[in-house]
Amino acid sequence: MHEVDMTKALIQTVRQWWESQENGTKISAVHLIVGQFTSVEPDSLLFAFEVQTRQGFLSDAKLVITETPLIAFCHVCQLEYSPQIGSMYSCPGCGGPMEDIRSGRELKIDRIEYEENHAPNL
Repeated sequence: MHEVDMTKALIQTVRQWWESQENGTKISAVHLIVGQFTSVEPDSLLFAFEVQTRQGFLSDAKLVITETPLIAFCHVCQLEYSPQIGSMYSCPGCGGPMEDIRSGRELKIDRIEYEENHAPNL
């Protein structure tokens, strides 16, 4: 399950950002964009995030995943198409190989939702 390792890397990246912020920044959500062609299982990623963040700076944060579809483009036919994951990836127009992937390989942090907790100076 490579989602566990991916979650560890995600947490480390978010931690680096969090540590660079002013004290009191509370993260409420981490938004990811995950392409369907990445072989990442969103449910497994959600589970790994939940287990790995039960304690610590992300204990109250949720992981929000937006999936992007696999979209390819055939330069011969000038056709944009959406092949089914796990099936033939050739162009439905000419049968040519899938060479130009326009969407579906993304795996990135889209944004982090947070609240700044400014304690009054005494």
